Amino acid sequence: MILRYSTSLGAALALASPALQAAELSLKVELPRLTVAEYHAPYVAMWLQRAGDNGFAGHLAVWYDLKKKDNGGAKWLRDLRQWWRQAGRDAALPADGVSGATRSPGEHVVQLGGAKALASLPSGDYEVVVEATREGGGREIVKLPLRWPLAAPAHAKAQGEHELGTLSLQAKP
Repeated sequence: MILRYSTSLGAALALASPALQAAELSLKVELPRLTVAEYHAPYVAMWLQRAGDNGFAGHLAVWYDLKKKDNGGAKWLRDLRQWWRQAGRDAALPADGVSGATRSPGEHVVQLGGAKALASLPSGDYEVVVEATREGGGREIVKLPLRWPLAAPAHAKAQGEHELGTLSLQAKP
């Protein structure tokens, strides 16, 4: 497993709770094009965890094979090991606003400003965690720091090495 952590956001992210509805928070996730004999789109989980104890704080997105009959793609979600152990096994998927189809290689922007996980998030230091795994491939986890609530515009960036490319978190109160 490869784990990357960016501290460039640090204390820069913070916002007052009444302005929560106006907060703009977006995560850009790059899925690299891999040169392999048989390419499978990765399953990707994005969630919030508390920075100090890594406790689960909320689902942001889960991309997996939604087209399989009777939600059959969900059985492979346990391959997203860290997410599965923290919260995936107890999640009721598909979930509105969280579940989505797997994505092809390229950059994908996830708008997090209206995420249910942020609606009742207590003040504190968090991490936006992105985990990707692919059939016939590897597994990778990248974390970006987030101080909540937001106080000023901020940006964090981290670079994956194999299953994930560049991740970028933009925040505006």
